[in-house]
Amino acid sequence: MKIGKAVVVVVAVLVLIQLLPIGRNHTNPPATGKPNWDSARTEELFNRACKDCHSNETVWPWYSNVAPLSWVLSLDVKVGRSKFNVSEWGRPGKNEGEDAAPETRSGKMPPWFYLPAHPEAKLNASEKEELVKGLVATFGDKENEQKKDVR
Repeated sequence: MKIGKAVVVVVAVLVLIQLLPIGRNHTNPPATGKPNWDSARTEELFNRACKDCHSNETVWPWYSNVAPLSWVLSLDVKVGRSKFNVSEWGRPGKNEGEDAAPETRSGKMPPWFYLPAHPEAKLNASEKEELVKGLVATFGDKENEQKKDVR
């Protein structure tokens, strides 16, 4: 009996949180700039693996309307766009493009939790190497610049 009550409470909470208006503002602001990509291939790989969080062209899946997933997805996109957004290239302030290659090289990007729902973003080793080289050519490489400065 206690398990049945617990299930009812959990279901009731999940239903009630759907009424909260958090994480449902799925707007894609207009693009105000675009990087000068080193190649169409770099842009293609970036679009496959990075665009949903690092541009104003996010494709919002159906589950982005279901709390609490909507909360997490909205936060991830908001943070991703604030750090590095190719749709606002040249914006005032910092756009951390020089971090893109090291983050991709180290495996931090795309994050592990993004890949199960976006299999197209999983790059094989040669695609990942291509993307990293293209990101370096397009945005620079903060990690390698720092190593040069130490020498």
